[in-house]
Amino acid sequence: MLSDGEWRKIFDAFHRDAWRFEAQPAYTMPREADNFARFLRGDPKPEDHNTHWHERVRAYREAGKTIGRVRIVRQPLTAYQRYQFAWGIPGNLEAGEDIRILDVTHESRGLPVDGQDWWMFDDTTVVHLNYRPDGTQIGRVLHDGDAEPYRKWKQEALEASIPFSDYVREYG
Repeated sequence: MLSDGEWRKIFDAFHRDAWRFEAQPAYTMPREADNFARFLRGDPKPEDHNTHWHERVRAYREAGKTIGRVRIVRQPLTAYQRYQFAWGIPGNLEAGEDIRILDVTHESRGLPVDGQDWWMFDDTTVVHLNYRPDGTQIGRVLHDGDAEPYRKWKQEALEASIPFSDYVREYG
């Protein structure tokens, strides 16, 4: 298990590329609870929503690094995914993150979409993100095996997914 400090050190040490495979239908994060509740009530999005992450993404991009993810979804979208689509992802894109959507409503396209989230840094370092069924993160674990299957899954996920804006245009 990685401590918060160890996790941050790994995350901030990447040189070229940070990439996430994001498979949970919902994430239960204490720091998002108030904003998620606001979204569910239909309140307007706060102007400072997610600004810390946006600043980090901009800094990575300014340093010549790329950051992105493929978000797995199934229709109908969960309330949390609707929140991400409305309040989270647009600002992340504006900050410079590349976010693609892989809809596996009808098929998984052979990808391992079993609910295991992970980050890969510079195509060599893989960190598993472990969650309870309710979306609460219970730990981060540095993968100590071969990164090749993850490079392959990343490539397959990128090829099978579509840019967020295309997905929203097509599926609303």
